[in-house]
Amino acid sequence: MSLSLVQSRALLGLEAASVTVEVHLANGLPSFTLVGLAETEVKEARERVRSAIQNAGLEFPNNKRITVNLAPADLPKDSGRFDLPIALGILAASEQIQAARLAGHEFAGELSLSGELRPVRGALAMALALHTRGIATRLVLPTESAQEAALVPGGEVYGARHLLDVVQRFMAEDAQPQQAEPPAADGWARVHAADAAPMPLYADLADVKGHAGARRALEIAAAGGHSLLMVGEPGSGKSMLAQRFAGLLPPMSVDEALESAAVASLGGSFSTARWMTRPTSAPHHTSSAVALVGGGSPPRPGEISQAHHGVLFLDEFPEFARSALEALREPLETGTITIARAARRAEFPARFQLIAAMNPCPCGYLGSTLKGCRCTPDQILRYQGKLSGPLLDRIDLHIEVPAVSAQQLLGAPDGESTASIRTRVIAAREFALQRQGSPNQALQAGAIDKHAALDEAARKFMVNAAAKLGWSARSTHRALKVARTVADLAGAEAVRAEHVAEAVQYRRALRH
Repeated sequence: MSLSLVQSRALLGLEAASVTVEVHLANGLPSFTLVGLAETEVKEARERVRSAIQNAGLEFPNNKRITVNLAPADLPKDSGRFDLPIALGILAASEQIQAARLAGHEFAGELSLSGELRPVRGALAMALALHTRGIATRLVLPTESAQEAALVPGGEVYGARHLLDVVQRFMAEDAQPQQAEPPAADGWARVHAADAAPMPLYADLADVKGHAGARRALEIAAAGGHSLLMVGEPGSGKSMLAQRFAGLLPPMSVDEALESAAVASLGGSFSTARWMTRPTSAPHHTSSAVALVGGGSPPRPGEISQAHHGVLFLDEFPEFARSALEALREPLETGTITIARAARRAEFPARFQLIAAMNPCPCGYLGSTLKGCRCTPDQILRYQGKLSGPLLDRIDLHIEVPAVSAQQLLGAPDGESTASIRTRVIAAREFALQRQGSPNQALQAGAIDKHAALDEAARKFMVNAAAKLGWSARSTHRALKVARTVADLAGAEAVRAEHVAEAVQYRRALRH
């Protein structure tokens, strides 16, 4: 048979679109042509596949005209993931393996020149796409990639270490009998998810001494899913607090873990050791808007998607490019980011909690009792003016983080542990979910009026505060959401004046 078909998948966002690798062998001038809108790394598969087949002791049809088509032709294909299906297609077309036995399987894997299989990015995204669409198929991947894909429940995933391990499974029945469940010692084995996931390890908030106000703000942010801006002088502990925030969040559900891991898999940064651990993404302030929200051709997820169901920590907040910061506005509201290009558009999830940190002025010591500020009023206004009003409006909590004195640092006992605070956070989240089906941060319009309704005293307090502080309608609504979270932490059914009073404290404007 001179024509063979092998199934694989391309990566376009989290879609993992189906790709059919068509291989045709014909008489004529020997050549190896690869078509189907392939990027450079895919076109280079010709040399990798040729060397891998020959070094594996198999026969490469050097005397044939080889045409490989990656269909559909208008779908961009990148990475070395098509090496394995191309090699199998050539072997099937040259009748070295049985083409009919390839049906019901999907393949992805990069080949070394010796025939070893190297892991590919996006393996978990492939398996998740199949699971979401209810497609029953067998995935054949390099062993490392198969361990990722096996985390998706209900999938049938096989791992292989070498091209020959795969070839032996698809040879003629009389040439190589196939076992129902090959032993794990072989290069080919079915991969199952680990029975028990490792316990997530987070830095403990007990390491932070002092900062009772900041710790309370972190607890409220975790309980309600709120974003947080910390303002304080250098060395006051803002980064230390932010790095411990993820541990306060409720444990991930399996669906959340799969979504988060699939995005990390697309970027090639997923590790099975981090399974069920909420990510904390902390890009440098020199990052571009594309690095932050995603982009490129084909589109890749950015830092906000890498922080999906986790934490995005932006230190030196005003030092980020204005375009990068303004690009955060829509994802903060919608939880998704859509990257549109002339030919393609991709949508990535981006439901993250923003934790931002900044100094109050360029020198960092505005309002410090230990060091004097050297900045002029114009410099302070220019520095704080890098953050637009619409962006600050979308951040629920604004707090000051004062410096800790040496006496307090050396003499104070350890603070409350992360585990203790997380217990209260989980209880408050459950309270909100039972009442409205979503965290308080996700409340919109009529749901705010219904679930964060105020009594007469609380309403008067809120009206006066909003008028004196010049809040927009968005700021007022966000303060109501925070007040609802404060009430949930207190176990209160109604939002009272004391809950509103505490919420108002967390939306103080920056000092000018």
